[in-house]
Amino acid sequence: MKIFTKPKNLNGTELLNELENAGVNVKGLPIDDGEGHLILDIEAKDESLAASIVAAHHGTIIAPEPSVEDKLASVGLNLEDLKAALGI
Repeated sequence: MKIFTKPKNLNGTELLNELENAGVNVKGLPIDDGEGHLILDIEAKDESLAASIVAAHHGTIIAPEPSVEDKLASVGLNLEDLKAALGI
């Protein structure tokens, strides 16, 4: 576990993608300790690279628009169910 300064605009999903794209393997999810720190379970060899990625991270704070599949799933349906109900 390595401790970093938490970015002002943290988006955990985006940060994990940024780290993965750089070859940093993060075990589990980032942990916000509530004290302004972000804790990542990474190997010691990746600490320097991860530190630069975390420092440069500026995540979006707006949730992405849900897809049609996501909207259907929120009411317990899927695309195949909808097609069957419509007779398509």
